[in-house]
Amino acid sequence: MDAYFLDWANLLLRWLHVITAIAWVGSSFYFVFLDSSLTPPKDEALKQQGVSGELWAVHGGGFYHPVKFALAPPKLPEHLHWFYWESYWTWMSGFGLLTVSYLWNAGTYLVDKSLVDWPPAAAVGTAIGMLVVFWLLYDGACRLFGDREDSDDRIVGVLVALLVVATAYVACRLFPGRAAFLLVGATIATSMTANVGMWIIPGQRKMVAALREGQPVDPIHGRRGKQRSVHNTYFTLPVLLAMLSNHYSFLWSHPRNWIVLVLLMAAGAAIRQFFVLRHGWKLGRNPNPVPYAIGGAVVIAAVAAWLVPAPQPAQADAPKQVGYAQVRTIVEQRCALCHGAQVQMKNVRLDTPEGLKQHAPAVYQQAVIARLMPLNNATGITEAERATIGQWFRDGAKVE
Repeated sequence: MDAYFLDWANLLLRWLHVITAIAWVGSSFYFVFLDSSLTPPKDEALKQQGVSGELWAVHGGGFYHPVKFALAPPKLPEHLHWFYWESYWTWMSGFGLLTVSYLWNAGTYLVDKSLVDWPPAAAVGTAIGMLVVFWLLYDGACRLFGDREDSDDRIVGVLVALLVVATAYVACRLFPGRAAFLLVGATIATSMTANVGMWIIPGQRKMVAALREGQPVDPIHGRRGKQRSVHNTYFTLPVLLAMLSNHYSFLWSHPRNWIVLVLLMAAGAAIRQFFVLRHGWKLGRNPNPVPYAIGGAVVIAAVAAWLVPAPQPAQADAPKQVGYAQVRTIVEQRCALCHGAQVQMKNVRLDTPEGLKQHAPAVYQQAVIARLMPLNNATGITEAERATIGQWFRDGAKVE
């Protein structure tokens, strides 16, 4: 019954997480597009009001005319819309999902004794510590090298890239591959929300307060907010890749999985650069950014070619046909701990002929094709045993 309610919590949190993430990413992408597509106003009245850019657009049967003021309109309206709850709810729902999916069962999902043999509490503490340490190091680099008027954000970019690489390496050395990829994504996503909550929104509130009081606005707030917002833009596609990767074991099960993760994240950032610059290119502000998209696609193709499974030589002593008795022995040793009479994870029971027959396609998919089960290979299933299950399934999955 506990597993049933956890499944509901997982479903509802995942649903909420996807909805809020769409809202956050969508608004972020829109404002990057808007900023890149603004052109100087032609109307003298707009110029006199301090408008620095405008855009005419049509959508949903209506015409829209957003404008951007160089600093602020002549008079701030009483109501301003603030974009932050999308970010906050994305993080809160994501952390809740991480808790019910991984932290709650850390001994199963965060511990791989072939990597680190440690208690679940230590794994949980380390996972949460990664979120905090990454933010402290990232924020420190931004403040140390990015807050000066003459700062070069390329230095910050290089330091952040190195930090992401180091995080991927450490995570893949401490945690099972699937958990490691997810934790790297969660680590970066935590810093994205911290950017919003710790710097972007507080800085904007200070700017608005100063304008309402007729006081000069400290330019550091706008400079810092822009910097963190741009970082969030480039983080987006790498984070989405890390979050989706848990469905694709050929990525995180590779012996050099941290390199796979870094390369695909870099490809995502390059492709995002293409979308950021393409609007400016259409207006003649920068060169054609297609090379970024091509570079990202080439990296993805190279990784796909690298990960192509090597052909498995036929085993001379492999059985031509496999009966239920052989598979039952494997199931009893490797699967019944979680799918037996006492425990039926995901409502799957495999210790009876009827149960095994019912779930035969899932067993074949999870144990032979995707190689996800047993989770982290906790029961030590061998390659020969996986091959035996595969042959049994291809023979018709008979249980007589």
